[in-house]
Amino acid sequence: MSADRSYIRVKAMIVAPNADSSAHLVSRNAPTSENPLGFDRLIGGSVELGETHKAAIIREVDEELGARILDLTHLGMIESIFRYNGELGHEIVALYSGRLIPLPADEDGTLTESDGSVVPVVWRPFDDADVAVPLYPSGANDWIRDLRS
Repeated sequence: MSADRSYIRVKAMIVAPNADSSAHLVSRNAPTSENPLGFDRLIGGSVELGETHKAAIIREVDEELGARILDLTHLGMIESIFRYNGELGHEIVALYSGRLIPLPADEDGTLTESDGSVVPVVWRPFDDADVAVPLYPSGANDWIRDLRS
């Protein structure tokens, strides 16, 4: 099912490190016309009407991964304007950091999207200069580098 991108969406996403803080969890997404190798996206999703962005990230992590968040910290807000298979998209993202309990497996992990689709999750290195696929929202990259240093 395709998403309606005709309006600005409000999202909450998290940078969630692994046990030794060498990598953070992302969903690995299929190729698009803009990203023929696919792309990685931070874990999280839409803020529902009447819900705070803090409550949304807690709910999304529970729904998608069956996990709780420890040390939840709000990092800031990101405005993300992008194209997805040629279609314009616009999101305002509340960015968080925190540790997941339990941590997903090192390999073959998945999350379940709200539409029921299952998407692989992978541990993306904080030092991702050699990773071929981009990370979205791209505005999170500076925050992620600051967390690692």
